[in-house]
Amino acid sequence: MTRICHIEIDDSGLAAPTPEIEQERKVAIFDLLEENSFTLPARDGKAAPDGPYRLGLAIREGRLVFDISTESMEKVGEFHLSLGPFRQVVKDYFQICESYFEAVKRLPPSQIEAIDMGRRGIHNEGARVLQERLEGKADVDIDTARRLFTLICVLHWG
Repeated sequence: MTRICHIEIDDSGLAAPTPEIEQERKVAIFDLLEENSFTLPARDGKAAPDGPYRLGLAIREGRLVFDISTESMEKVGEFHLSLGPFRQVVKDYFQICESYFEAVKRLPPSQIEAIDMGRRGIHNEGARVLQERLEGKADVDIDTARRLFTLICVLHWG
């Protein structure tokens, strides 16, 4: 099976998230576990280990860490990605999320919808960046990349 069956976020040492950010995290994890596509490519002439996979996400020494094991907890890979390519899109995403959360409290639906469209566009951009950064390491579809991007944003919060 080519999917993630468990996800663990190492948020030790990070600042406590706001209630809105915590809600985004819960929804992303729930949606990710409900439906995702995650495959490891063959490496060095060896077939990729079969999934489903357990995924650990963390930020260590300024890098995004993907720690991957099988469902039976056999470690099958770990890779580290530079956070540099994500910084601007994460910053933009947080700014528009703040606007969205404020808009929900006081603006009419038409204005909320416009802000939400912008938020989705930035979210899609973050997902595309993630897919590019994962190239050769893991294959994910756009919906999985979107949910993983949300979790990267939660880790950036700290």
